[in-house]
Amino acid sequence: MPKVKAEKRCRQQRRGGQGPGPGIMFNTGIGQHILKNPLIVNNIIEKAALRPTDVVLEVGPGTGNLTVKMLEKVKKVIACELDPRLVGELQKRVQGTCLANKLEIKVGDVLKTDLPFFDTCVANLPYQISSPFVFKLLLHRPFFRCAILMFQREFALRLVAKPGNKLYCRLSINTQLLARVDHLMKVGRNNFRPPPKVESSVVRIEPKNPPPPINFQEWDGLVRIAFVRKNKTLSAAFKSSAVQQLLDQNYRIHCSIHNIEIPENFKIAEKIQMVLKNTGFSEKRARSMDIDDFIRVLHGFNSEGIHFS
Repeated sequence: MPKVKAEKRCRQQRRGGQGPGPGIMFNTGIGQHILKNPLIVNNIIEKAALRPTDVVLEVGPGTGNLTVKMLEKVKKVIACELDPRLVGELQKRVQGTCLANKLEIKVGDVLKTDLPFFDTCVANLPYQISSPFVFKLLLHRPFFRCAILMFQREFALRLVAKPGNKLYCRLSINTQLLARVDHLMKVGRNNFRPPPKVESSVVRIEPKNPPPPINFQEWDGLVRIAFVRKNKTLSAAFKSSAVQQLLDQNYRIHCSIHNIEIPENFKIAEKIQMVLKNTGFSEKRARSMDIDDFIRVLHGFNSEGIHFS
């Protein structure tokens, strides 16, 4: 394409670009709700504090309203899109412009592929993949600087919930163990096409680097037990026969590895209750416990040879 035409296309993109073709039907079953409000788009990009040297990971670019704006500011955007039809729309939108060589598109399910290197993640996520994608991000290495993500409002509020809040849950404490999480703004349904059935929020996630020196599998095993019934005391939560069977098996493996003899009258239930009493958390409830509390409980169990993974 002649240079003059390419420059004209770039000017069109800066003025707002070209939207999707008139025949595109969005599949809400896989979370296709396109963010159409340019003010919200600009606000998200501003919150991301993008740098000219950044490689940005975008998940669910749709027709590219966010993508095009980011391409103007960064070194590269890697866009992960499941729907080949929208891939075609996105390619057409930048084709022949100065932005085209800064865009890399990966077609497929982002949960089933390894994430590339990136500095920042900016995404209007399909809401049904919110939880697995958050943990895929937080366990990704090398570390990224931050992620600016659109979520269903209630999911976003669970991410930032503190002990005592009715939305505080395993998701809250696991995310906050690995990252600093901030609620940035609410986004109403009418800012999308087609409008979703729920309200939305934008959240900023900044991974803790270095991460806390905790085995995350062990941590999650403990937290999972505690939050099955978050209003129960820990003493009651650990009386589950399934929990006791798992911990008994793990304890016997630990003793076998370390050549520790197990008394004939050994009962895992008694040892569990002893740990909870000695750490002072026997009558505490998960709903009111913070990260430091769970670290102390985990250390108490581990020091007695009881493991959760």
